[in-house]
Amino acid sequence: MSKTALIAVGGNSLIRAGQRGTIEEQYENALATARAIAKMIKDGWEVVVTHGNGPQAGAALIRSERGSNEVYTHTLDMCVATTQSEIGYILQRAFIQAFRELEINRDVLTIPTMVVVDPKDAAFQNPSKPIGPFYTREIALHKKETLGWNVVEDAARGWRRVVASPEPIEIVELDIIKKIIELNIIAIALGGGGIPVIRQTDQTLVGSEAVIDKDRSSALLANGLNVDLFIISTDADKVYLNFKKNNQQGLDLVTLQEIEKYYNEGHFPPGNMGPKVEAVMRYLRNGGKKAIITTFDFIPDALEGRAGTTIIPNNEK
Repeated sequence: MSKTALIAVGGNSLIRAGQRGTIEEQYENALATARAIAKMIKDGWEVVVTHGNGPQAGAALIRSERGSNEVYTHTLDMCVATTQSEIGYILQRAFIQAFRELEINRDVLTIPTMVVVDPKDAAFQNPSKPIGPFYTREIALHKKETLGWNVVEDAARGWRRVVASPEPIEIVELDIIKKIIELNIIAIALGGGGIPVIRQTDQTLVGSEAVIDKDRSSALLANGLNVDLFIISTDADKVYLNFKKNNQQGLDLVTLQEIEKYYNEGHFPPGNMGPKVEAVMRYLRNGGKKAIITTFDFIPDALEGRAGTTIIPNNEK
């Protein structure tokens, strides 16, 4: 039986530091990621790919805001839906090329994916996830007054809108994703953490003004699919203790208990490695078998234990 893996692709795999984020740049970056993942597929792995959408969602919000006098605007759930299609299209083209180069006869499909959140989640009472562009204080407060936004000063670089980031509860298309895998098709799903929706008492689904952390929802999907391996592709080659300090120490192979200890000691900042480590811990606590955190360049080596950080259940080291 084939080994199964879920790979959560970070934003650096599409738009890297210093780039404008043109479609051409995004495609070339996606192709590099697709080539690394294609090597896994060539070696017999069945793969599901999820991805972030931070820069693309920010661009979608700007387009919606600036075009509001001429066309209808997009809510946050619609922005996520739009970027799922946009990024899925780029990744599909990249995988098709990578498959052709490695003579892999496989199909790839993007699945628009909704994720149910709880309207009573405390995150809705305390919006904290920055999205979109930076504004001056005057403009930000004007938007707060006229549009009802929650705004905060972000890292002394300006003011930004903040929205709720609730917990993912249920992946609506889980069974569809399973069927796509059974058809031997590579699935691209759960873009941007999933389209946030609320399930009403009559089972109707309505969009929610929120964003879902893509690593948390990817962990939920990895458990739902019962994959053998959960990979988070990020902009660091591995997880470090005392990151960027004189006593920096890379982690190669650690247990869930060990990574939990380091997490509780504060080694992984919330705006950096913290959410990724937290997602891996969730996956392993809920029956996950093995996880890797690395950059896409090192995925093939990480599978052989020569790169990245591998995290395993407590009884397997």
